[in-house]
Amino acid sequence: MKTGFIGLGRMGSAMATNLLKAGHDVTVFNRSTDKSRALLDLGAHGATDIADACRGEAVITMLADDRAVADVTLSDGGILQSLPRGAVHISMSTISVEFSKTLTRMHAEDGQRFIAAPVFGRPEMAAARKLFIMSAGDPATVAACMPLLDAMGQKTFSIGAEPSAANLVKLSGNFLLASAIEALGEAIALVGKSGIDKRAFVALLASTIFPAPAYASYGELIATNKFKPAGFVAPLGFKDIRLMLAAAEDLRVPMPLGGLLHDRFQRLLNQGGEDLDWAAIGGLAAQDAGAQQTAGSQI
Repeated sequence: MKTGFIGLGRMGSAMATNLLKAGHDVTVFNRSTDKSRALLDLGAHGATDIADACRGEAVITMLADDRAVADVTLSDGGILQSLPRGAVHISMSTISVEFSKTLTRMHAEDGQRFIAAPVFGRPEMAAARKLFIMSAGDPATVAACMPLLDAMGQKTFSIGAEPSAANLVKLSGNFLLASAIEALGEAIALVGKSGIDKRAFVALLASTIFPAPAYASYGELIATNKFKPAGFVAPLGFKDIRLMLAAAEDLRVPMPLGGLLHDRFQRLLNQGGEDLDWAAIGGLAAQDAGAQQTAGSQI
């Protein structure tokens, strides 16, 4: 398919690379043009502006937050003004439920199509085409986009006909991951302060009662107190918890654990954790316990 790709961070670059490897005709755009060079070497076309990336059947956005997506979509010369009638905007960013509803409405008013397709997975999973994708929107539109989604992920789950449903599922999943990180941090602080080998404890958990990638990968980061380089930076984790709490407030669903996570992220950022992996909230329990940090301490 002829598609544009906007947003070439670590996730976006890996995803666009896999589209090219699958034989799609990809035009890439990023505010920082140096991020496009490797993709141009692989055969991507370079867009000089947003409109240049909107001349195909679809345009994909993989950006940090509502503000970044709004900037490329709603601004003069943005996606809304440039995308042809009948073409589709595939939003793969983790954005708010309310903004997803706004984009759905505005694209429909302009005769364009919109689906949400946020992902679970870190940059290394994106590079290996191992992302899990949650798609939501008009079923025929989702079906038309499956060649693109299949090129970027190992499995795509259909959430429903309302695009914002995929965004709510994504935020709920990130809430569960952050909850696991906090719980791991507290348990690791407990066993570590007693003198038990923290990495051995994590290995035991991940091979017995919690045989899940999240426990193995985040547990290792917490046990070794290694939060750089970040696969997913703490400010984005904080953003997702805030968006989840906003959705919970709209639906009148109490989420007291969400409030705790909000405060943990706020504390981490207040003490200078902006460039750390979001797993660093799991290291705060060791601080609270007065445990001695390792020589490679990063928080």
